[in-house]
Amino acid sequence: MSKKSTRTGIFIALLVVVLIIIFVPRWLNPSPGESAPAAPKANTGNRSGGALPVNVYIAAPSDLINGIRAVGSLVANEEVELTSETAGKVVKISFHEGSRVKKGDLLAKINADDIVAQLERAEEQLKLLGEQLERQRILLAKDAVSRESFDKVQTDYNMTAADISLYKARIEKTEIRAAFDGVVGFRYVSEGGFVQPGTKVARMVDNSSLKIEFSIPEKYISLQLMGRDVAFQVEGFSQVFRAKVYAIDPMVEHKTRTIALRAIYDNSNEQLLPGMSATITLITFQSARAIQVPAEAIVSEMDGRSVWVVRNGKAVSTKIATGIRSESTVEIISGLIAGDSIITTGLMQLRPNMPVNAQVVE
Repeated sequence: MSKKSTRTGIFIALLVVVLIIIFVPRWLNPSPGESAPAAPKANTGNRSGGALPVNVYIAAPSDLINGIRAVGSLVANEEVELTSETAGKVVKISFHEGSRVKKGDLLAKINADDIVAQLERAEEQLKLLGEQLERQRILLAKDAVSRESFDKVQTDYNMTAADISLYKARIEKTEIRAAFDGVVGFRYVSEGGFVQPGTKVARMVDNSSLKIEFSIPEKYISLQLMGRDVAFQVEGFSQVFRAKVYAIDPMVEHKTRTIALRAIYDNSNEQLLPGMSATITLITFQSARAIQVPAEAIVSEMDGRSVWVVRNGKAVSTKIATGIRSESTVEIISGLIAGDSIITTGLMQLRPNMPVNAQVVE
């Protein structure tokens, strides 16, 4: 490349730099009287002709429950561990695990052949003694036998009858029967196995009704607790279950200073199981027509609380009086009526009589 061409290129480069220095600042900062290039208008997405899009909640009467919160457990109405009363070999198991049984049903049998043999022997002996006793009674009436001889036969007869009762009682102890109507759980013995007195055979429960055990602080002792309704929830179910207090512990737990209570729940469909934990509300107040609104709709002010409602397409601030507060809702005592549309979003942007585009949310 020639020196002339090199000088030409340098000159062009210098000229470009000078033009940039002159015109770029003027383009970025136009002087008065000059207009900068118009910036493109942002798309606000507001299709409501200037109205602010907001979500609203429609006020409606609903059930409201308030009371003393507690955590408790579900307990079976009846529960028992079936155990052996005598030693011996298990010769029969008559139940299936998890099956329903009736009171008195035979569940398991322990070998009692030796006791049965003794019983049969005693019954034969009692029969002979009975015949002998009748002959002795006839002879005694004729003074053909002494009173002492008659009393000896009478005593032998009575002792043999007592032995029979004893054998029958021992045989009953070899039969494990259902203590009540209910469900029998897992079995812990097998046919042919040898058991000792106290050996656990199975557990049996009655789930037709459940007891809810829980405790509350002693300061509530002045309330009428007996017969009070209880609302409770358990894991795995969305609905609220109802029970009623039927028993109160007569002593305050001195370590925790709490009162223990029990409520009864009709579990005839057996959908709940003993051992489940429960979140409990001992009801002290309830209403079927309470107005409740989402907590985020409440605006706190110096002179009280208010909510924004939609009237004729515009936002209007309304003073309210609040009552019971839950985790997500607040009871409105006054200031609102059923059917009011309460704004729940965009509260910081709202101004009195500002047009709004309301969208109802559940």
